[in-house]
Amino acid sequence: MEHVYASVDIGSDTIKVVVCELHQNHLNLLAAKSVPSKGIKKGLIINPELAKESIIEALKETEAMLGVRIKKVVATVPCHFVDYKLIKGKCQITGDLITGNDIINSYKEGIKKELSLNEEFVTVVPIDFKINDKTIIKDPKNFPGQTLMGRAMMATVPKKNVYSVASIIESIGIELSDISLGSIGDINCFKNKEIDESISAIINIGGDMTTISLYNKSIPVSTKIISAGGKDIDKDLAYMYRISTEDARKIKENFALAHKKNASKNEYYELNDIEGKKIKISEYHASEVVYSRINEILEAAKKELGGLTNKQIQYIIVTGGISNMIDFELCLKDVMLSAVKGDVKLVGLRNNKYSTAIGNIIYFLNTLKLKGMDYSMLSEDDMDKLSSPNKSNNEGTVLGKVFNYFFGE
Repeated sequence: MEHVYASVDIGSDTIKVVVCELHQNHLNLLAAKSVPSKGIKKGLIINPELAKESIIEALKETEAMLGVRIKKVVATVPCHFVDYKLIKGKCQITGDLITGNDIINSYKEGIKKELSLNEEFVTVVPIDFKINDKTIIKDPKNFPGQTLMGRAMMATVPKKNVYSVASIIESIGIELSDISLGSIGDINCFKNKEIDESISAIINIGGDMTTISLYNKSIPVSTKIISAGGKDIDKDLAYMYRISTEDARKIKENFALAHKKNASKNEYYELNDIEGKKIKISEYHASEVVYSRINEILEAAKKELGGLTNKQIQYIIVTGGISNMIDFELCLKDVMLSAVKGDVKLVGLRNNKYSTAIGNIIYFLNTLKLKGMDYSMLSEDDMDKLSSPNKSNNEGTVLGKVFNYFFGE
């Protein structure tokens, strides 16, 4: 076992925690857990104490699977009012060869120029670098040069988006190694060589909101939010059949199909409605309700994408928990022929609701690689415990640590 990394994705429907090991350049799953979230609405923390309880529960259940305590994480912050800004900067090379510190220094000028007082820095996504005002390269480390110019896309959000998450993580004794956005995590989870060379989009259907992000060569350029998601399907089923939202969710997750085409009219789900009356719901009729809402969400997302760019989008990926439903691909064919369902390829965790959490670990690893850093979120003692499950398992603000981690200050 070499290095271990943990990611927390704070959603309106569930809190997702993923822990992975990087071994010989391959990411291996160690643990993953999702628990229902409380105190979070449309991606924003509205009740810190309830949200804290949910996060603690998710971490404890994951720790029980690992046998060690999670002490450091990369966490997702709300993407509401995210702003992407193209930045440029230049620095003098301090040694004979370009280092990770030189790469970060090349951004500083552009960040200081573009970051406003009411914004919080989240990250920068590298685009390219120019050595001595001539050679353009993706990763300039260990090349000789006198000057280095860097281009990147900086992501910022309102300060409250970051502080609402950071304060909770800090209050439960967890160190925030880095922060990220759903748009950053999702693209890192799904990108490949073709997407790296194309205009693409990712639609993430969450609990009570759907996030639409546009990318140019895997660089995020715009994100929009629709106030609709999987919970709306629960509400539709509950209203249609006069049942509780809890029963509606069970029908959605365990019985209905995403599309009515292959649904059976002869298979029934029996339960009591809110008045105690026994009812039977056919798979076909339940699937009709589900399909209607999914269709509405996809149509709205399609409209948003049309407003984000007038250029052709080569790849559209749809992810989120709802995309795991049987026959979801048929819904895509009805609305967006060019769209495909996301395919999370981490062995042991082929579930699209974890795409953001997994992608944020990949994003974190890519940042470390660019900086030339070696880093693990577990100590050597914890690594020993993790490798030996039978053994006993008895500096400033968080944001300052994140900022210092990124800029090496």
